[in-house]
Amino acid sequence: MLTCIIRYHIDPTKHAQLARYARNWGTAIPRCGADLIGYFAPHEGSSTLVYGIYNIPDLAEYEAYRARLAADPLGRENYAFAQSEKFLLREDRTFLKCVSNPQEGAPK
Repeated sequence: MLTCIIRYHIDPTKHAQLARYARNWGTAIPRCGADLIGYFAPHEGSSTLVYGIYNIPDLAEYEAYRARLAADPLGRENYAFAQSEKFLLREDRTFLKCVSNPQEGAPK
């Protein structure tokens, strides 16, 4: 299992647009096959960093998921919305795999 963390730099005056964008992905991402953990917007500290986090089985499934997302009506609408509103200034993706097992707890 891989976890994709998308780090966005946003226009700090456009939090309402970001919230709409995140809500739309809350519907489209799971429908297209990824396990969305959530979108996390500024609360304290930086007003320009946002994180989107989801799980996907592997990179091959990621490619298939991206194709489904690009063909999804809400996905296409959300991409167009971001382009027209220009609230996303930068977007970076990192794929991580969990190397700990927090469910096991500390050794006894």
